[in-house]
Amino acid sequence: MSAVPCAAALMLGAAGCGGGGDRQDANEPSGTYKVTVVRASFPKRQRLADDAVMKITVHNADSKTIPNVAVTVTNDDGDRGGAGFTTRSSDTTLADPTRQLWIVDKGPHGGDTAYVSTWALGALPAGQSRTFEWHVTPVVAGTHTLRWHVAAGLNGKAIARTRDGQDAAGTFKVSVSQKAPAVTVDPKTGDVVSADSASS
Repeated sequence: MSAVPCAAALMLGAAGCGGGGDRQDANEPSGTYKVTVVRASFPKRQRLADDAVMKITVHNADSKTIPNVAVTVTNDDGDRGGAGFTTRSSDTTLADPTRQLWIVDKGPHGGDTAYVSTWALGALPAGQSRTFEWHVTPVVAGTHTLRWHVAAGLNGKAIARTRDGQDAAGTFKVSVSQKAPAVTVDPKTGDVVSADSASS
């Protein structure tokens, strides 16, 4: 599990785990770093085309700075699974087997990496916390399982562990309803408003 970002990239053909040029992880120090996942939230029930927010807050519980705190997201959708908010179709006639489960409208600010479904927010000093936040829109109804894993770097040299020595990882099981939210247009502002937010 410690090399999740690199393994995911190799599996899905992303750049970053070898090859020519300077590596993104070339100067990553080796070591194990203690972390606490302060918050991990994603709505268990969602609806097609409705906004959802996933948040993971990581606290550096160590006495040393984490080189590059990162989160990798995978899923268990179907037999083949997939990377992050997508899955892979078994239909061999498709030119691109990638299938969106959620559209990522906005990922963690400044967190994009060359690795598939991995976001990194840089060095995290001892005693400080950082929050990864994704704004997404579900586009496939059904039950989906997302798995997340915290790393202290991008290639497995810097490993994140909880205080009891376990992987800093977790699972979100989400049920997406086929019923899309009813929407109206606010005549005063022109904003699109969901029925749920209008009644709250």
